[in-house]
Amino acid sequence: MGIAYALTEIPEKPNDFATQQDNVYYWSDGTRMARTGWINRQEMPLEKVPEDVRWAVLAAENASFYSDPGISPSGILRALSRMVSGGQTQGGSTITQQYVKNVYLSQDQTFSRKFTEMLLAVKMDNNFTKDEILEGYLNTSWFGRGTYGIQRASQAYYGKDVSRLNASEGAFLASLLKGAGLYDPTLGPENRERAVERWEWTLDRMVEIGRLSPAERAKYKTFPEPTETTGGRTDLSGQRGYLTELAKSYVVRVGKVPEKDFDHGGYQIYTTFDRAKTEALEEAVTEERKKLDTEERESDGFVKTGAATVAGDGRITALYGGPGYFKQGFNEANAVVVPAGSAFAPVVYAAALTDGVVRERDADRRPVTPSTPYNGQHNATVTTPEGPYWDRGGKIFQGRNDGEKDWGSSITLRGAMVNSVNSAILQLGMDVGLDRLRVHARKAGLLPSSIGPQVPALALGNSTPSAIRMAAVYSTFAAGGVNASPHSVTRVTKNGSGVALPEPATRRAFSADVSAKVTDALRGVVAEGTGRDARIPGLRPAGKTGTTEDNTAAWFVGYTEDEATAVSMYRMDLRKLELMPLDGVAGHTSETQGHPMPLDIWRNYTEAVAARP
Repeated sequence: MGIAYALTEIPEKPNDFATQQDNVYYWSDGTRMARTGWINRQEMPLEKVPEDVRWAVLAAENASFYSDPGISPSGILRALSRMVSGGQTQGGSTITQQYVKNVYLSQDQTFSRKFTEMLLAVKMDNNFTKDEILEGYLNTSWFGRGTYGIQRASQAYYGKDVSRLNASEGAFLASLLKGAGLYDPTLGPENRERAVERWEWTLDRMVEIGRLSPAERAKYKTFPEPTETTGGRTDLSGQRGYLTELAKSYVVRVGKVPEKDFDHGGYQIYTTFDRAKTEALEEAVTEERKKLDTEERESDGFVKTGAATVAGDGRITALYGGPGYFKQGFNEANAVVVPAGSAFAPVVYAAALTDGVVRERDADRRPVTPSTPYNGQHNATVTTPEGPYWDRGGKIFQGRNDGEKDWGSSITLRGAMVNSVNSAILQLGMDVGLDRLRVHARKAGLLPSSIGPQVPALALGNSTPSAIRMAAVYSTFAAGGVNASPHSVTRVTKNGSGVALPEPATRRAFSADVSAKVTDALRGVVAEGTGRDARIPGLRPAGKTGTTEDNTAAWFVGYTEDEATAVSMYRMDLRKLELMPLDGVAGHTSETQGHPMPLDIWRNYTEAVAARP
């Protein structure tokens, strides 16, 4: 042991994990879009960290820090015991040991690393003052949200310098040292419960070790809620925050880059986002939302809008996620709470053209064409090969048309698509088979988790896809039936070296003939049906409006050439997560359901893009 100690030297330079770099994001044309992480590493002298904050960390992590020799003999014995019994070494780390691990060693839980850590900790304790070690520890520890060091953590969670923190806020930040992914309360209710429990324990522990008076402790009864955003970076204002978060999640998920490694920085992320299109989409949404007046109309409150453009090859070229990343971190273009409604009808139509239908018991499937007649009557009885379909309430299920309009007993399938005849589409879905609808929905690009229950309403859009995924479905038809997985990143480098990314998955979802027939019907929607207001001189748009029976969502999804854009609108108080009706929003009143704003946004955006040189 003495020889090992004598031969152990404290490295001259810290390892790469001790210093975080920025991550830089680029638009599709290669120009810089945003930079995440603080440009300069903000080393914070210990004397500028409030004493209460220092002791909150020490109380939570290592109360005996100023008296121990840099290691915890009992903790080391526990770690060795686990090693001998076959488990990985863990636990027993003092702040000095953690600092050594952060700055000089890997994060591997092995005996050799633990042994080296122990020797370095003792040597460091003999060569540096306790304050120097604590300062280094506070400046290099990971606190989540891409932050290393307590100064960055203070800025990220509370939007202020660490010198302005109190004991209560320090106690919360100390909890993050156990694992920010488990204790950041903005990530979910379970996280918040853990964070509050740890925060209370840390404050009580400070009282126990004599570093916080009972009177001072009594002042902190309310949990110091951190901000929802990471704060302070103008690079991420407006839509850029949504874009970078989406790109980051893609790199982490598809590129299998550990989030902690990604947050260490040094990555260059080349995205699919077209700057001009993104700005045009934001302008189109912003202008249309000026019609909302929450002071004049209660119904204009809590109106949410999400939009996305996806090319035929899966590239997400534009996105509108909300009023601004620092105003609202929730990305509405990626929300999976909005029913697709009748915007789902093209999937039903394509499934029928592909598989045919079964209308009689034990009969073979028979093909259908755009001219096949179907019952378009309001309140038409929905049937199965066994007879009428009875709902769980013991009533015969009926198809209800918007505005209670009766389209007759013999409307063509193309006509039902063009005029959004719910009763015919509902019956068509039953005849194709609800199980087959689910299969085709997945092939078209919907995530299995967003596909609705296997009940008749599946054909009428009880699924809750994001705007990104709905745009991907329609881009499948625009691309002749080939579905490409939507993606936001084309390539990634780290300090100049390439990071492996798999090619986006592609597959044939529908034949070129079926896709052509769907496109023909969707062009009919714009030319003569429910989407007439989407007509644009010089273009031949194909698209579909989307309404729901309870009028809680409105869509327009359309495409020109091989690029599709989906616009969704809904009302939701994000504190309650309950959809609210769109009745009267922006003063719109109509006997039919739905709302014109998504279509108007789509048309204005598409016109702006078409007018670009």
